[in-house]
Amino acid sequence: MQYQIREASLEELYRVHQEIPEFPGKASLDFYKERLKHRLNLALVAEHNGELVGFKVGYQSDIPDTFYSWMGGIKPEFRKIGIANALADFQENWAREKGFKAVFLKTRNRFPAMIAFALKQGFKIMEVIPKGGVEDYRIVMLKQL
Repeated sequence: MQYQIREASLEELYRVHQEIPEFPGKASLDFYKERLKHRLNLALVAEHNGELVGFKVGYQSDIPDTFYSWMGGIKPEFRKIGIANALADFQENWAREKGFKAVFLKTRNRFPAMIAFALKQGFKIMEVIPKGGVEDYRIVMLKQL
């Protein structure tokens, strides 16, 4: 399957976000605008035959030289074919070119596939933050670039 990774508008991110079943509730476009305003950021989409099938977005964190891979997802019918890897690789190469030395992300215990993906990408678990039930514990992961 052929797909293209490219920079995206916030409207495109929002459209794909709405189609990811793991995201509870619905985010708004303002949710993205508020989080990303006044920050160096990178918004990416994966596109297949004109259809947006995945996204990844991140921004400069408050930690010096560290990029925060904030959110992303792939539509279920397009998973396990390398799109998430391609998005992550694009993001990491961009971050490296911008002078970042590391990338970090947060996920939750309820997303074991995301944890496994991050470990395969070279991330290390740095911290577990209890919040709510054990399924909602936050898993903080870091990768040196």
